[in-house]
Amino acid sequence: MTARPLLTAGVDEAGRGCLAGPVAVSAVILDPAHDWEAVDDSKQLSRERREELADMVRNHCLAWRVVLIDRATIDQINILQATLLGMRRAVKGLDLAPELVLIDGNRAPELDIETRTLVDGDALEKCIGAASILAKTHRDAYMTRLDSRFPEYGFGRHKGYGTPEHLQALQRHGPTPEHRRSFAPVRDTLQDDLFGPANPPAAP
Repeated sequence: MTARPLLTAGVDEAGRGCLAGPVAVSAVILDPAHDWEAVDDSKQLSRERREELADMVRNHCLAWRVVLIDRATIDQINILQATLLGMRRAVKGLDLAPELVLIDGNRAPELDIETRTLVDGDALEKCIGAASILAKTHRDAYMTRLDSRFPEYGFGRHKGYGTPEHLQALQRHGPTPEHRRSFAPVRDTLQDDLFGPANPPAAP
């Protein structure tokens, strides 16, 4: 008799290295009866293909959750701890309780479920790839909305990453309330911070 496969949640994040906006963390339990061959690491997919696959994941998986950890929390507890917090919340927020959690990378939060880390897991495990797609598309949508509030920064194009365009806008206009003050390129521009003091620890 063949053993039943474990109910497995894949977990991944998006936006960890950005200078602005939240970090997004997703947990996904795929339905083994569905064909997930098209799912891949979100970084290997075009924006249009990511959106198509995000719809497929949400419509055909057994459970999914996306959690955003905001800029203030990132500055308060640092980006690693904010990411681990998002992982815990995403897994605990699933409508089904997984029996195994697979996490992209080499750091995992404390969970009362068997947990394994996997470097480059978003390219190796379909459930982690699905989580990477949901985290990326959810965060991109957030940053696109932010672009309408702060059009001079180009958030809709670079999504908060430290591109030359973003760094130039940061130097020219200073930080928005969504900029991570514990990250060095932002902290270095702070003089008269109208939105509250920076909260160290030092930037990654």
